[in-house]
Amino acid sequence: MDGAQRLILASASPRRLSLLGRVGVAPDAVRPADIDETPLDGETPRQTVERLAAAKAQAATAEAGCDGAWILAADTIVAAGRRILGKPADADEARAFLTLLSGRQHRVMTAVCLIAPDGKQSARLSETFVRFKRLEAAEIDAYLESGEWDGKAGAYAVQGIAEAFVTRLNGSWSGVVGLPLYETLALLRGAGYRVQLAPAEPPAQPTRQPKATEGGS
Repeated sequence: MDGAQRLILASASPRRLSLLGRVGVAPDAVRPADIDETPLDGETPRQTVERLAAAKAQAATAEAGCDGAWILAADTIVAAGRRILGKPADADEARAFLTLLSGRQHRVMTAVCLIAPDGKQSARLSETFVRFKRLEAAEIDAYLESGEWDGKAGAYAVQGIAEAFVTRLNGSWSGVVGLPLYETLALLRGAGYRVQLAPAEPPAQPTRQPKATEGGS
């Protein structure tokens, strides 16, 4: 990447940074967006995730040092019907989420928003259908004990232990993790950001500004 290209990732999620690194995209800076992620009354899950991704990108754009940069943001939610399962507040809520998801299909939606240096905003949505096996009480207990659920939408991480719960996944695995790579690269290329696929290498750590932690599922 030459000096004419600057990419800022508006997310504190290490999973999103890692996914970008897998395809050779290394953000120049990480600027986590501190926004209210509460769903609005009457919003559908899709409306919520698209609004939040856009709000994160816009919040990062307003910060100093972002002029002339591409701003990339994303938001991930888990939905059981019209019910949004966010990040559980505690182990009891995580248990309730996992019990609800047990033996049934749910949706994982990740919206990606990109703001180009000229201010043009574009977005893509990844929607993936995931089905869980019927979870035994002992399995839920063990998963809660692992702590992997903490800070994860829907109370699980598909890239971790919870992958053993998945009997079917129709859509984007990277989208369930938190950043759908196909949609993300399409946005970057469409906005004029030059992307060259490269073997995964540990990227140099971009500069970070501490803010409220957020992440995908």
